Amino acid sequence: MTNHMRFDSLLRRRMDRRDLLTGGLALLGVGAARRAAGRSLFQPSAFPLGVASGDPTADGVVLWTRLALDPLNGGGMPPEDVEVVWEVARDERMADVVQRGATVASVALGHSVHVEVDGLEPARWYWYRFRSGADESAVGRTRTLPAAGAPADRLRFAFASCQHYEHGYYTAYRHMVEDDLDLVFHLGDYIYEYEGRDGLPRKHTGDEIELLDDYRNRYALYRSDPDLQAAHAAFPWFVTWDDHEVDNNYANDVSEEEGLPAELLLRRRAAAYQAYYEHMPLRRTSLPSGPDLQLYRAFAWGDLASFHVLDTRQYRTDQPCGDRRGVVCDGIYDPAATLLGEEQERWLMEGLDRSTARWNVIPQQIMMARVDYTPGDGESYGLDVWSGYEVARRRLMEFLATRQPANPIVLTGDIHSNWVADLKVDYGDAAAPVVGTEFVGTSISSSGDGADTRDSTAALLAENPWIRFYNAQRGYVRCELTPERCRADYQVLEYVTRPGSPISTRAAFVVENGRPGAQRL
Repeated sequence: MTNHMRFDSLLRRRMDRRDLLTGGLALLGVGAARRAAGRSLFQPSAFPLGVASGDPTADGVVLWTRLALDPLNGGGMPPEDVEVVWEVARDERMADVVQRGATVASVALGHSVHVEVDGLEPARWYWYRFRSGADESAVGRTRTLPAAGAPADRLRFAFASCQHYEHGYYTAYRHMVEDDLDLVFHLGDYIYEYEGRDGLPRKHTGDEIELLDDYRNRYALYRSDPDLQAAHAAFPWFVTWDDHEVDNNYANDVSEEEGLPAELLLRRRAAAYQAYYEHMPLRRTSLPSGPDLQLYRAFAWGDLASFHVLDTRQYRTDQPCGDRRGVVCDGIYDPAATLLGEEQERWLMEGLDRSTARWNVIPQQIMMARVDYTPGDGESYGLDVWSGYEVARRRLMEFLATRQPANPIVLTGDIHSNWVADLKVDYGDAAAPVVGTEFVGTSISSSGDGADTRDSTAALLAENPWIRFYNAQRGYVRCELTPERCRADYQVLEYVTRPGSPISTRAAFVVENGRPGAQRL
């Protein structure tokens, strides 16, 4: 009998509820003995993609891993469900274990594991790991949220997006791990769907991805990066997607490829959404059903902040004036054009209306502030972003202006550059009040090294006086919330096309409680 067959025979035994704990302990004993003898039932390790946690609550969190023997070629696992033991402890050495259990890494979900732990204490750090036979995962660190409505005096988080594997290295994540953070937000373009190309710092495996196995292999390639694994293991993440997790600039069931039948895009979307779920620390409420996956969701950090994480891809109508930067057409004033869909927009506004938090933060994908890229009399805008859906944009801004949820802050990715912008209802009125602040973060690696644009932005800023900052280097944004202010530090790298770049704070901004608009420090 092969090692893999013996592993399956051992771990697929049926255990009733009474025997679950003792069975898990027995497996841990077998694993210790095998490691002591220098042998492993898995060759190589079953956990090459690391561990992650996400979507924490005040008493729990989602723990993630995926078993894979040959991760870049379909996973390489036997075609059977596999039982996995998990542990949560109060210490990094995993000596003070507070919960232990077993779960199934199913064939149907690519042998991914999503454990929804509950019964934990609020507002504290925990450590966790997985075991399968003799194989043991890395130890990850996670934390729970403060209790609902509990006084909270500080929250530290970072947000990132756009990590094209071919364009560079994930050095930004190595630096992020050294930050004193509570949470990380990923705002989309976790993978890119394009075929592998020569002459770049790294190379995708295979052609442009369209099928489930293709998406699984691509996620495995990205997840193999040690800096990305380290950032997942260091903090709990809240994730959302943009377009490249499926197809560039897609809109609901409309492909970038003109004339492609909707049913073909939806078939591709179903494969992409399943692979996304398989590789993210998401709850069962986000388990996909065909081409549908519930991703927008809300949470609160005690009484300090509420968060509404958006999905601007799955429910949007087709871009009224095309999906590139250009001159606007009458379609941007179509009242039926939407980025969020009616249900999600209503959910967002009702949630903001009910919020009693000091800060109301909206992590989402695409730039909300308007930017005119043509100096002088002409006008041109990004049309795949909120500027291409002007009625929907104004509707949200008017809600912020009239209902006045406390201190709205929008977090944005997508655009491969750093921005700080005032949010207004009417950008044509210089006297229009500021209703919120948008912090836009650059890419982790997409578009390569980038550049410090401090000497070439005068015309852009003059054309758009509500833009407080623009920069085209790579990196991420580190934020701190207190009852008095929100601070954003723009962390930038010198290069990403080779590993090892140093990092620095290119600019820092604050928004003071009760005073809309960002001020540069």
